Amino acid sequence: MRVCVTEKPSVARDIARLLGANDRHDGYFEGNGYQVTWTFGHLCCLKEPDDYTPLWKRWSMASLPMIPQRFGIKLIEDDGIKKQFKVIETLIASADEVINCGDAGQEGELIQRWVYQKARCDKPVKRLWISSLTDESIRDGFNTLQDSSSFDNLYYAGLSRAIGDWILGMNATRLYTLKYAQSRNVLSIGRVQTPTLALIVARQREIENFVPEDYWEIKTKYRDTVFNSTKGKFKTDAAASEIVENIKNFPLTVTSVSKKKGKEAPPRLFDLTSLQVECNKKWGYSADETLKLIQSLYEKKVTTYPRVDTTFLSDDIYTKIPGIMEAMKPYAPLTQPVLAAKIPKSKKVFDNSKVTDHHAIIPTNVDPSTVFLSREEKLVYDLVAKRFIAAFYPDCEFSTTTVMARVNDYEFKATGKEILKDGWRVIFNKDKSTSKEEDNDKEDDVNAVMPTFVEGESGPHEPSLLKKTTQPPKNYTEGTLLRAMETAGKLVDDDELRDAMKENGIGRPSTRAAIIETLHKRHYIAKQRKSLVATPAGVQLIDTIKEELLKSAKLTGLWENKLRKIERGEFSAQQFIDELKTLVNEIVLNVFRDNSSTTIIVATEDKKAKDKNTNGGDSKEKKPRKPRLKSVEEILCPECGTGHLIKGRTAYGCSRWNEGCGLRLPFEQYPTTLTPAKLNTMIKKSYKNK
Repeated sequence: MRVCVTEKPSVARDIARLLGANDRHDGYFEGNGYQVTWTFGHLCCLKEPDDYTPLWKRWSMASLPMIPQRFGIKLIEDDGIKKQFKVIETLIASADEVINCGDAGQEGELIQRWVYQKARCDKPVKRLWISSLTDESIRDGFNTLQDSSSFDNLYYAGLSRAIGDWILGMNATRLYTLKYAQSRNVLSIGRVQTPTLALIVARQREIENFVPEDYWEIKTKYRDTVFNSTKGKFKTDAAASEIVENIKNFPLTVTSVSKKKGKEAPPRLFDLTSLQVECNKKWGYSADETLKLIQSLYEKKVTTYPRVDTTFLSDDIYTKIPGIMEAMKPYAPLTQPVLAAKIPKSKKVFDNSKVTDHHAIIPTNVDPSTVFLSREEKLVYDLVAKRFIAAFYPDCEFSTTTVMARVNDYEFKATGKEILKDGWRVIFNKDKSTSKEEDNDKEDDVNAVMPTFVEGESGPHEPSLLKKTTQPPKNYTEGTLLRAMETAGKLVDDDELRDAMKENGIGRPSTRAAIIETLHKRHYIAKQRKSLVATPAGVQLIDTIKEELLKSAKLTGLWENKLRKIERGEFSAQQFIDELKTLVNEIVLNVFRDNSSTTIIVATEDKKAKDKNTNGGDSKEKKPRKPRLKSVEEILCPECGTGHLIKGRTAYGCSRWNEGCGLRLPFEQYPTTLTPAKLNTMIKKSYKNK
């Protein structure tokens, strides 16, 4: 019997149908020599501190650093999870072979491996590795099953990430909370979370400390075309006004006219980050909302695997392009020109060297009109579909005209850009903008349409003096923050340079949305329309952390680089963990030695307070009154102190259950009929007596 283990019941149903395992049992399907079962995402997690020793249950400086000799895993405390695990364990015990059908990514590999370890699996394990959930893709995947050992490095990278986050998060959170926090407040520190917060605080400081400066520009209009002084910006009104006086009574003479033709390639295909950025820019979707939408489209089989960080396709996808386009019935007017001609195979689209586990996000060969999609899902699908079609259209051809002129002894310049052939731009003609169009809109002093100029012509003109003021940098939006995380805080517009920097980004495409959400839930950042701002608690936390390693985007990026190298077998997982152990020891020692009396007040503020005061506050000010709790998710976990309450099937748990927190508050003891405020009071009383 071959036992297939998927990550979700819905995937299990699809695989069971294709394999002919049509008999439904409690927790699995069976038939045709197969048994198909499933997990619910994580069934296991790393053990929490007091699982290793009772001494670590109580938060104490004396117990730090907490570093187990050997890390262990345990089942998550949930009756439903325990029941399903028992099914998996029983099936594996009598299996001839196990097929890992988990999500084809690092986290999916970790989820499955932990389950097999906990079930004491000693059977041969094969790996199903697919980039979409279409029937064709699943069949192809079962025809090309791989040995599980081929993905060992992927597992080691996931395990290193989990253990590294445990070592740093558990120890640094307890350390800073015990040393600096006031009352029972918890200061949450994380390997990715803290440097991300530091980016937001640093940008906020730049804005606060920005000193605006006035400057002047000289322009003149000749034949309805704007010419700009080649001297650029002037620091004083007097200097600029003097030049205006010197040119207003002289004619403008054209000294040269040059034309240069150019081509603009289609925008890159989407990876997860660029899709999140685009959705945030167009519709204000949060990174988490976009991830959920594209994940749903993947599960509905109309798009490929979403948690990717490449914008390229592998060569083997080339032969599948016609079938995908033919299936995109609603887009037939756009796909027909491509299908009627020879489909181009550009290195800007197909590049095996730029594809590792999965290729860029593209549509599948499932007609989207045959699947129910919500309004939001349709919008996201449309983005992916048009970006995909555009990749196979010709380049946009344009002509740039540069006209140089002189007035008296002063030089002026005018430029204009004319589209000669729309090329791929016809795909977006009905849309308000594309990313590349928006970039072009930002070009200063480019005349959209210019008359024909002849060298030597001369005539009157209208000079003007324009006063401007330097502007501070803008607050991060979720889109620009995702880009900053991707490039470890550096502002990078060039696609190729950004690709090179992805190795050192903060976090992974699949985790960045969750990091931003975590900062929201812990009240370290707040939203002001589209902008993200640090709360007083967030600012105070970053100011208190002295170790650059904990808040440096660059250094955290180096850790991510090592995790990627572990995936490729170029770096030792043990060395990565040993380095983090050494780091934690140094951090604990440094904080022990710190004699400053810094105290942090972490308080949940109401919306009005957030809007009015986002720049930090005086610790001597009166502590704001806590607002009434509106949901159980606003209640801090009483067990680990860093997560928040979530509602399960039979009990309340902690949002950090997959990081080792085993909180379980059964509904029999803590009824769901209680208001969040009363529930919070009851929990505090209960834990106070422990």
